[in-house]
Amino acid sequence: MVLSAPVKPLFIQRMKNMLNDIILDIRNVTKEFPGVVALDDVSFQIKRGEIHGICGENGAGKSTLMMIMKGVYPWGSYSGDIIYEGKELKLENRSIRQASDEGIAIVYQELTLVPNMTVGENVYLGREPRTSTGINWNELFANTQQILDKYHLEIDANELVKNLGVGKMQMTEIAKALSENAKILILDEPTSALSEEETERLMGILRVLKSHGVTCIYITHKLSELFEIADTVTVLRDGRVITSQPTKQLNEEMLIGHMVGRKMKERFPKSRRKPGKEIFEVQDLHAIDPGDSTQNVVNGVSFNLREGEILGIAGLMGSGRTELVSTLFGEYGKIRSGKVLLDGKEIEISSANRSMRNGISLVPEDRKKFGLVLIQSIQKNISLANLDQFSKWYKIDFMAEIKATDSIAEKLAIKAPSLSVLCETLSGGNQQKVVIAKWLLSDPRILIMDDPTRGIDVGAKYEIYKLMNELAEKGIAIIMISSEMEEVIGMSDRIMVMCEGKSMATLEQNEFNQERIMALATGC
Repeated sequence: MVLSAPVKPLFIQRMKNMLNDIILDIRNVTKEFPGVVALDDVSFQIKRGEIHGICGENGAGKSTLMMIMKGVYPWGSYSGDIIYEGKELKLENRSIRQASDEGIAIVYQELTLVPNMTVGENVYLGREPRTSTGINWNELFANTQQILDKYHLEIDANELVKNLGVGKMQMTEIAKALSENAKILILDEPTSALSEEETERLMGILRVLKSHGVTCIYITHKLSELFEIADTVTVLRDGRVITSQPTKQLNEEMLIGHMVGRKMKERFPKSRRKPGKEIFEVQDLHAIDPGDSTQNVVNGVSFNLREGEILGIAGLMGSGRTELVSTLFGEYGKIRSGKVLLDGKEIEISSANRSMRNGISLVPEDRKKFGLVLIQSIQKNISLANLDQFSKWYKIDFMAEIKATDSIAEKLAIKAPSLSVLCETLSGGNQQKVVIAKWLLSDPRILIMDDPTRGIDVGAKYEIYKLMNELAEKGIAIIMISSEMEEVIGMSDRIMVMCEGKSMATLEQNEFNQERIMALATGC
């Protein structure tokens, strides 16, 4: 078809306008590792000034794509093209500085701030404005405060980072990215450690960024956040793009179906568990902060636990949930008063080793910091807390170690080429399974799980839920902390609600509702 003269200029202008709307055009990108295709012919576009959500199961390729965007995997190590502002993006090897100079910044799930420095010093770390005699501190703090005020971040540039809450630390990371005139801001699981109030604050900041023309790429496993904030959602599965479309054309069921490749009729699997006799009881427990003897971290907690039961612990961030379970495992607070009873007899809680001998194990909240040695193999991580099972005459029986770790890894369906693979190479869901495998190998009677599905995808969550049900059906008593209201309601037989270190009430299933739980969590 030949366009007439009057139409052709209009058509060309419309094409130019459409192209100008695209800030990032990813074309047929493929990235392979030995034996694994991480990205397989990935193509989608991101519009200028939009909030673009990216989701998918762990191992879907999200992190690999972001590492390409930051130059960790440089141009030439993958096939395909990334067109950024109309030009091919060619980042050199590990050229994070080059990516920043291009206007691409990333805020990682694990914060990268220096606690003993101020907000301003962190924002301009390594890029401090200088005079002939040294750093221009007045300019540094003035520029930082200008950025903070412009984007409504409500932080003082002179404040020490160690005095900030997690939410404000996250805002400082964003300010750091914006100080480099970021055109694209990538946020990787930005709310994994934030409270609901802090999450809402972040959503407001992202809307402000959008109004200033900053393009945000928002990676999360929390689907509700995508529907609240994202204009467009791209779903990756097994390294391929499954769909990329406006959020308003999707619903949660459709999104989950795209992510896992099948319809999920239920978020929480049904269980045949029947809680039995009471085996564990905590009576009016008080414990102090190990670093500050004047500060109570557990301030009057009482509950009991039955064999084969899942007891949920709900509460806002800062309510003392993690401090409580870490104290019960012998790894945090010093018990000042109260009793802990196992099978009706008082037990001493003084160390993790003693707790393990009493049949208590803890899957910690932060798997990377407290649960794993990332540079060690799957096998070494699983056996690490259980070496006494394989030691004979001061030597490790390696065949017994291999047999035991292979067996537990198979039961938990840990996906890896072999158990010699380093844990740092695994997806979040498989890392979590390794942590659980380690503590199941200790044959616990009581398994404490602190936010066991934090930072993992909906499919991996379902597998963890099924595993929890199976363990409870075998008689293991589980204490589960969860920051997600739906999860704690969907998985618990009873729920204890905490506020400011106190147990407010323990609810039976017929008493579960979000309003009641929230009222107790805020009513101390």
